[in-house]
Amino acid sequence: MDTTTARETAGETSWIEISRDALLANLRLFRTLVPPDTAILAVVKANAYGHGLSQVAPLCAAGGADMLGVHAAAEVQVARLAAPRTPVLVMGYLTPAQIEAVVDPDVHVLLSSRSVLEALAAHSRRLGVALPVHLKIDTGTHRQGVPPEEAAALALAAREQGLAVVGVASHFANIEDTTDHDYAFLQLRRFADAVASVESAVGRLRWVHTACSAAALLFREADFSMVRVGISLYGHWPSKETYLSWLLAYGRDGVKLQPVLSWRARVGQIKEIAAREPIGYGLTYRTTRPTRIAVLPVGYADGYPRSLSNRGRVLLHGAAAPVVGRVCMDVIMVDVTDIPEVREGDVATLIGRDGDAVVTAEELAELSGTINYEILARLSPFTRRVVT
Repeated sequence: MDTTTARETAGETSWIEISRDALLANLRLFRTLVPPDTAILAVVKANAYGHGLSQVAPLCAAGGADMLGVHAAAEVQVARLAAPRTPVLVMGYLTPAQIEAVVDPDVHVLLSSRSVLEALAAHSRRLGVALPVHLKIDTGTHRQGVPPEEAAALALAAREQGLAVVGVASHFANIEDTTDHDYAFLQLRRFADAVASVESAVGRLRWVHTACSAAALLFREADFSMVRVGISLYGHWPSKETYLSWLLAYGRDGVKLQPVLSWRARVGQIKEIAAREPIGYGLTYRTTRPTRIAVLPVGYADGYPRSLSNRGRVLLHGAAAPVVGRVCMDVIMVDVTDIPEVREGDVATLIGRDGDAVVTAEELAELSGTINYEILARLSPFTRRVVT
């Protein structure tokens, strides 16, 4: 831990470190992958995938991101304060009241329905400006958006009601969880046809985008005029299948994503437990020898999954300490019998590197039966984020 980080976290029981260098390196990597005239939207929804929207947004802006992508109205307000000169795209549903509260000419809205169109048009008339919208085309994911055959009509309706149709977007349904990308290319063809129909109706569009991190890594056919980089902005492959697809396509490991986030906590107490004693709720673990336990002040309320009970591990002094007993709401217990130098106040690593040892979000996800996205996104927003 560097001196500045140590000073800033001296009063914390747990905290999350965000590496400025790693985030900017990942942004530069995508800048080299996509064509020079393809913009990059940094996806900072879900509190920047758990990394901290207030901390990440200005780093993305400084690193040259052309737009920030959020989901909810509250995120718009935080993003605008953190990076006031970078346009924001709202990709989720907004109520009429939220549209009035947060939408202005620098806030683009992903337009998925006629009801949102009506609310945006009314707000646009009140402001006396043509608010920018991106049409969401449902090419086969079957969640947000309109069918490709309705896209041109929606574009014309938006323009007739005073909105500025500046973009069109879609979302892949099956690009990360497979090495068979036939469905993704079917969606890509549907999207290209929808873009052509919209542009024939309202003219050339500035922002055409469908690529997520996986597509931006794998398929130059999906670049168009903007890519949306989410999970890989934070240094993680979207899935094992995406990584394998890269190796199958390019035959080499040429992409070095750098994880941005580390999660630390201080040892709150050391306890000496006799052999054959239970630990934690439900008596799910019993010691087999005299055991030294470190109690850490984090639990499932902080985002450490309860499913890691008796399965996870943390790092202390560069060595692994297994989680014993059930993960509690605010506390976990780890066995430090074989790390005798551990003392109260020492720093444990829940995600990240300690010396040569590392615990990844992917490891926790696999043990928990979920994905790295969820592990990161569910980290408590109340845990302090420190940019290192």
